[in-house]
Amino acid sequence: MDTINQRIGEMLARVRATRPLIHHITNLVVMNDTANVTLHVGGLPVMAHDVEEVAEMVTHAGALVLNVGTLSPDWVESMLVAGRQANELDIPIVLDPVGAGATQLRTMTNLKLLRSLHIGVVRGNGGEIGALSGAGGEMRGVESIAAPENPLTAARTLAQTYRTVVALTGARDIITDGERGFIVSNGHIWLTTLTGTGCMATTMVAAFAAVERDYLLAAAGGLAMFGLAAELAAEKAHGPASFKTALFDQIYNLTPEQVAAGARIAELER
Repeated sequence: MDTINQRIGEMLARVRATRPLIHHITNLVVMNDTANVTLHVGGLPVMAHDVEEVAEMVTHAGALVLNVGTLSPDWVESMLVAGRQANELDIPIVLDPVGAGATQLRTMTNLKLLRSLHIGVVRGNGGEIGALSGAGGEMRGVESIAAPENPLTAARTLAQTYRTVVALTGARDIITDGERGFIVSNGHIWLTTLTGTGCMATTMVAAFAAVERDYLLAAAGGLAMFGLAAELAAEKAHGPASFKTALFDQIYNLTPEQVAAGARIAELER
């Protein structure tokens, strides 16, 4: 039987072989970075936001990323239109609930998306997941400054409520569908020195979800690869700027065999 790590390596090989289109409706702050990460992992990025084209665009996609980092009413409507089309075609949606808990608008918009669409994966930090699950947590702007008291319970509650996979990222990543789960221990503290690394991680998850119907495993694989790339990048970097360049290089150069060997994933007890 294949191990979890072997399956993750095989997923990366499928991404590189099939080059899935990842349709992003995402924030202006890191749009270029998330496009490049999509290319480096092996996918094809498109950033299409206009309500008149999103339904057509998503028909060509392997996955849809919804990121509320720079909210506007027009973009929210586009997310709903694209999301409904993705659901109709059974295309996975990955939601990045940026800043949920920081303002009522952000919290209610994310809850509206969760209630209106079937979301495949929610990838957020402790504060965001805590706010959406009702378990608490504190945000300052888009940064989590206090996670819920029990992050695993918060993640499981959100997953069970909306029948989705929740990936709560931090020093260790918790991934759960409400029953099964994984802990991913790959990563590096320098990821906190750059804007948008959470958004980049979301894109990695979407690339894996585009080729793997087990979204729990896809989320674990995308986060393990991203964390491993960060570990290797930190060995060559001298600060945040050189770390960012090295991170992109590592994502591009990592092989399925290296990911299978370097991913640190443990199953959660039920």
